[in-house]
Amino acid sequence: MSANQGRFAPDRGLTARMLLTLFLLGLLYVGFMAALVVLLRSWIAVVLIAAGLLAAQYWFSDRIALFALHAHEVSAEEQPQLHGLVDRLCTMADLPKPRIAVAETDLPNAFATGRSADHAVLCVTTGLLRRLEADELEGVVAHELSHLAHRDVAVITVASFLGVLAGLLVRFAFYSQLLRGRRDPTSAALIGAVVGVSAGVYVISFLLIRSLSRYRELAADRSAAQLTGRPSALASALTKVSGEIARIPDKDLRTTQPFNAFLFTPADGKGGPGVMRLFSTHPSLERRLEELAKISSNLNQPVA
Repeated sequence: MSANQGRFAPDRGLTARMLLTLFLLGLLYVGFMAALVVLLRSWIAVVLIAAGLLAAQYWFSDRIALFALHAHEVSAEEQPQLHGLVDRLCTMADLPKPRIAVAETDLPNAFATGRSADHAVLCVTTGLLRRLEADELEGVVAHELSHLAHRDVAVITVASFLGVLAGLLVRFAFYSQLLRGRRDPTSAALIGAVVGVSAGVYVISFLLIRSLSRYRELAADRSAAQLTGRPSALASALTKVSGEIARIPDKDLRTTQPFNAFLFTPADGKGGPGVMRLFSTHPSLERRLEELAKISSNLNQPVA
């Protein structure tokens, strides 16, 4: 085996899609700013607030996610097998080792976040650790490490800025004391224009980011299968986790659903039927298994 065969190979398809998405969002952003200049006089405050939120999300996304999901970092003494697995995969992939965390929840899942591979955290839940066999867990961890290697977590965070800005602007138009104090038709038309433009921008950016998110999940599956050489184990983990999530009460899923884009499998365990797939952060389970089956066929292996 050559020195590079065990590493995460550059994914040109993922890179191209990330660049295209950022380019399209950039064009949308320019148009959005132009509309704001025409419609509003106080838009600078909104931009500053949104930029502050973006900076906080970018620099502290790992801490925010751990806090929201009640996870805590664990040492090698506390989780020797998990640390050993991550050490081995990081060596194979030539990646710096992320911090390791565990979330005390029965929901079987995992995520990786952070602005770069050097400032990242990989988190698994106790429910995942209890349910998966060693080779299945290896596939899940490799999947999450792929996200870090390709820096798609950081790209998704930056790409989300426009949607955050548009959403804030809708609230600004509704709740700003300045605008609420005006009752004339001109002000009402201004509020309607701002809300309409902001809502349109939010929908377009939302769909672009969801499309990129679905592709990056397929790319991470592919990279993980190639790194471990066991796509069948990753397929087994996907099937098992999706089946177990379907049994988790809805009230226990609601706390994690806002973080669907970062999870190994969405908290509802589905990719969404029909047109709803456009709004999903993940491809359907069937699509992911099909792609893994293709890789398995190339490796002459059975897939779950």
